[in-house]
Amino acid sequence: MASKVPLKIAIAEHPHTAAIRNGTIPIEGVDAEFVTVKPQIGAFRRMVRDVEFDVCELAPTTYIIARAYGAPFVALPIFVVRRFHHGGLLVRPDAGIRTPKDLEGKKVGVRAYSVTTGVWLRQALIDDFGLDTSKVTWVVDDEEHVTQLQLPPNVIHAPEGTSLADMMAKGELVAGVEGAAGIGRTGAPTGGWQEVEADYPDLLPNAAALEADSYARTGIYPMHGTIVVKDSVLAEHPWIAQSLYTAFDRAKKEWLARLDAGEATTAGDKKYLKLREIVGYDPLPYGIEENRKTIEALEQTAFKQGLTPRRMSMGELFVDPQAR
Repeated sequence: MASKVPLKIAIAEHPHTAAIRNGTIPIEGVDAEFVTVKPQIGAFRRMVRDVEFDVCELAPTTYIIARAYGAPFVALPIFVVRRFHHGGLLVRPDAGIRTPKDLEGKKVGVRAYSVTTGVWLRQALIDDFGLDTSKVTWVVDDEEHVTQLQLPPNVIHAPEGTSLADMMAKGELVAGVEGAAGIGRTGAPTGGWQEVEADYPDLLPNAAALEADSYARTGIYPMHGTIVVKDSVLAEHPWIAQSLYTAFDRAKKEWLARLDAGEATTAGDKKYLKLREIVGYDPLPYGIEENRKTIEALEQTAFKQGLTPRRMSMGELFVDPQAR
């Protein structure tokens, strides 16, 4: 490692990664060129279609699908975004939707079928409420990041020029995923989007209690941002996996100390302080063993929901930097 390896890195701006992005915490042996893509979703597409970056923060479901179709990059067990998903499915008050089972036979909006938020949400409704998601018509208004993905027959596209937000407002959908994953935006990630107000009630108003109960029963803690690295980079410089893991882990630990000291006060910080009440001291656990149940749950549900053509092993999906 006499000379540093140049790497183009696309990760979003998080309080627990800021010290890496600004160089306060270096990645040992790496000359990092950080690329900012807003929203980070745009980087997802550029990575899975063009393999544009050496290291990229990627949605985990998008990653699993891409890997199943032979993508030349692999994940490290570094998860920079976490949240639960019993909440966030908004319903029209006049649609007569009282329970998740009422969604069967109806149209529900999600930006793309493979959006990780939608995948986790569907799984929560399957596991805890017996929803048959194959009986729901999932309406999408964006492309899937992975072009090889073959969508199930119960997924349809919104009419050209029509957003999910428009369809929800007109009553053409009974429900939709909140925010950027569904009815809270118009426009595609590659062309920019506009946030729109989606003032509808949540299907599960007691979502927070359900999420805490689910975690206590299963130990599954949904992840979002996952760090992936080109296979070619690790083939030539296998030590980079450990360098990346060490830098991300150090940055997170310093951020946790700021949380403890009351010095981290952004909206994102407050979100993770709240999650601590459910998951414990570290709301962003890294490592394969710490996340095995969650990784296996997502891989399994991606297959069951028709997103991947085959099952995949842990070794196929993740490099364990701690074992190197």
